Amino acid sequence: MVVQTFKRLVKNKLALFGLVIIVIQVILAAFAPWFATYPPAEQDLVNSELGIGSEGHWLGTDNYGRDVWSRLVFGARVSLLVGIGSVALGLVGGIALGLLSGYFKKLDGVIMRFVDLLFAFPGILLAMLIIAMLGTSLINVVIAISIWSIPTCARIVRGSVLSVKKQEYILAMRSLGASNTRILMKHVLPNCTAPIIVFATMRMATAILSTAALSFLGLGAQPPTAEWGAMIAAGQDFMFTSPHLTIVPGIAIMLVVFAFNVVGDGLRDALDPNMELDQ
Repeated sequence: MVVQTFKRLVKNKLALFGLVIIVIQVILAAFAPWFATYPPAEQDLVNSELGIGSEGHWLGTDNYGRDVWSRLVFGARVSLLVGIGSVALGLVGGIALGLLSGYFKKLDGVIMRFVDLLFAFPGILLAMLIIAMLGTSLINVVIAISIWSIPTCARIVRGSVLSVKKQEYILAMRSLGASNTRILMKHVLPNCTAPIIVFATMRMATAILSTAALSFLGLGAQPPTAEWGAMIAAGQDFMFTSPHLTIVPGIAIMLVVFAFNVVGDGLRDALDPNMELDQ
């Protein structure tokens, strides 16, 4: 199943391109100290605001003389860790609520009203509200984005559970006396994995973009932490003298968000059993 899905995924050239970008980001994040040419927080005021292609600093330096390439590489690590952490926590909460809501009618109304309440707040404003209460830090950004991810995940899982629990093999398991916990964990959840995987992939794009936005507003990564949104915020005062300080991290965000979105679209098609029949 996994091999067939991967084969269908790589046939999609756009998804394959996105997958390559994601792999590059993972490699940069995992081996950031080896790829960085300088410590990301090391200042060299004598060589501040060097342009792209400067000797020893091929992506230039910022207003403090810090190497832009090194900060970009370490920024990939921050974006990836925050994205994975927030999406993982969001999945835990969303899957739990979705399973309970879709399987137990008595809980459906209460859980869905709670989900509707979370939907009433615009996502970024909800994240800002949570960070305002908890304080500014990357850990709190993870918590905020994960809470923001819960209602969408819960709705997706609930819809899948409502479809799966009507299947004959679920009715057969009930007639054999299987417990609700066993049915949910052994039979219902495994058959809901496809939409969950697609959601998680595409949510990574939203999480990375939201992390950058919150850091840009000063609510996420704090100086001197290297993070793409914070790099854009620090470079906005030098747009006319050193535009690379905002353009370079902006391109990095754009490419990675694009990559996760197209891979998510590709996975959605690859995991759809009807796609192969249509072809």
